[in-house]
Amino acid sequence: MRLRSTSHHRATRLSTVTLAALCVIALSACGARVDAGGTSSAAAESCVDTSGDTVKIGFLNSLSGTMAISEQTVHDSLQLAAKEINADGGVLGKQLEVVSEDGQSEPTVFAEKAGKLITSDCVAAVFGGWTSASRKAMLPVFESQDSLLFYPVQYEGLESSPNIFYTGATTNQQIVPALDYLVEQGTKSLFLVGSDYVFPRTANKIINAYAEAHDIEIVGEEYAPLGHTDFSTIVNKVKSADADAVFNTLNGDSNVAFFKEYNNAGMSADDMPVVSVSIAEEEVGGIGVDNVEGQLTAWNYYQTVDSPANTAFVKAFKAEYGEDRPTSDPMEAAYTSLYLWKAMVEKAKSFATDDVTAAADGVTYDAPEGEVVVNGDNHHIAKTALIGKIGADGLIHTEWSSKEPIEPDPYLEGYDWADGLS
Repeated sequence: MRLRSTSHHRATRLSTVTLAALCVIALSACGARVDAGGTSSAAAESCVDTSGDTVKIGFLNSLSGTMAISEQTVHDSLQLAAKEINADGGVLGKQLEVVSEDGQSEPTVFAEKAGKLITSDCVAAVFGGWTSASRKAMLPVFESQDSLLFYPVQYEGLESSPNIFYTGATTNQQIVPALDYLVEQGTKSLFLVGSDYVFPRTANKIINAYAEAHDIEIVGEEYAPLGHTDFSTIVNKVKSADADAVFNTLNGDSNVAFFKEYNNAGMSADDMPVVSVSIAEEEVGGIGVDNVEGQLTAWNYYQTVDSPANTAFVKAFKAEYGEDRPTSDPMEAAYTSLYLWKAMVEKAKSFATDDVTAAADGVTYDAPEGEVVVNGDNHHIAKTALIGKIGADGLIHTEWSSKEPIEPDPYLEGYDWADGLS
């Protein structure tokens, strides 16, 4: 299957004009000449320097703003992976020199900083991003500069790019298994709550299509801006709707306010469970265990996964950052992404973008979540789906597992009910 760039296949609320403008901002900030039509006047030429004993890589995460509650932990796990790789001899004998940038929870800043990392810092690859808005803002930058982004977070699917590797789950590895699980539990009605940007809007479009095909009634659909903290109105609507369950696609610190209000309204997992796809162990502490105990999550990794690789990962992370720091799915996917890039580079015997992508297919890694395999056609990876329940200990414990890795299907081509979504 040929990779399809979101330049032509977008499931997004950002317009083509907006994406072009973001690309212009980023490239102009780095000194590239851009014509009036919004395209670079010269072909991208890599400035990556591999002549010495080091090679630069970029970490681009929100270390400030509403998404910092989630993205700081991703940055930490990337630093751990880089430290481990360097201690083990580096990549092709070269030590990794990390250049870190703060995306500030703003898509335009992500685009600008991505351009800086590629054309000024001359990194061989960039690792980071969280929201789909940040990823879509960066995508035209990486494509125009023919550089690589490793994106570590589950997302809404309906996208692939020759310049992005998606190491978090796509739709058929997280959202669809979560819905299948709810159907198995007898769910007949859902209330959808999400942040007002790309991922929740597109995810809920997919959920609506699934619901129609599986006789599930969507009794409400509400959105709040990123960073929103007053959920009294939305929670009252949820309570009045009396759905069998709530599907939650809120992101960042909005989850703190939502679940506190949910708890204050007298609702719990016993009477109306919430399935969340953006709350991991790191967020549980910020929300407060008392506010989310018993609630459900859909991911591909939990700290409680029982495997030698995960035991080693958790031990290393806590030794580096403290025993009180939990591990979580996005940080594990970020950690894994750096090791996958290393394996691709060493298979290719080259740091060049074209060589790395040509070598990517079939690259495997014994990750903390289990063995993952890179799909060279769509640049996603096979992942095992997990439904978990938040425990009194603040950790998430597996309730259901797909047992085997699920092959990535970002365009949901294997699902008749999804026809027309992409």
